[in-house]
Amino acid sequence: MLIKGQNVSFGYDGHIVVRDLNFSVDSGDFICIAGENGCGKTTLLKGLLRLMAPMEGTIVFSDELKQAGTGYLSQEAAAKKDFPAGVFEIVLSGNIGKMKLRPFYAKAEKNSAEGNLKRLGIEDLKNRCFRELSGGQQRRVLLARSLCAAEKLLVLDEPFSGLDPLISAELYSLLKKINREMGITIIMVSHDIEAANCAAKVLHLQKRQLFFGSMEDYRNSETGKNFFVKMEDEND
Repeated sequence: MLIKGQNVSFGYDGHIVVRDLNFSVDSGDFICIAGENGCGKTTLLKGLLRLMAPMEGTIVFSDELKQAGTGYLSQEAAAKKDFPAGVFEIVLSGNIGKMKLRPFYAKAEKNSAEGNLKRLGIEDLKNRCFRELSGGQQRRVLLARSLCAAEKLLVLDEPFSGLDPLISAELYSLLKKINREMGITIIMVSHDIEAANCAAKVLHLQKRQLFFGSMEDYRNSETGKNFFVKMEDEND
């Protein structure tokens, strides 16, 4: 077990945003956090990233996770299209957290960047300027950077929003492959039905926990059925 939450509530300035959370994250999980806008998804991510402490209950992180790097791709980073830097420089920067006080990249970090460029199918973009890339290519670059930081956990907040549905579907399939082949635990916030389809577990929020369990059980639950109907209606 990497993370366990018991009766957890998170919020700001004494005001609870999301409450009554009971969940566990095991090594190798692929979890989709679903729910309407304003239901507490991003607030929960901040708690999982240890950027805020719970207002109620307890959340426990394994020693293994505390000592390992976590990759994170936020909505804000995904929306930026004008990084004045080259692709390899951006991907390589994902290793900064591993360097401590060392002022230069070692061979291991450069190999990690090269490997993740290849894993994301963008090694041919290595010497390109980020701002010249298409939206789908840019997301692959930022995902490669996040993978350089991720040793045990990859946290994604609406990583592919705004992209063409076909490109998004391809990237979600790629995430599923990364989860399966690399064994990296993935926790992803998304409204996208493709995201839900590639996850193995779902945590559905509505300012509190409505469901946590397997994708199969979610599809058979009232919460899941309502979610998929709503998503299908929005995609029509």
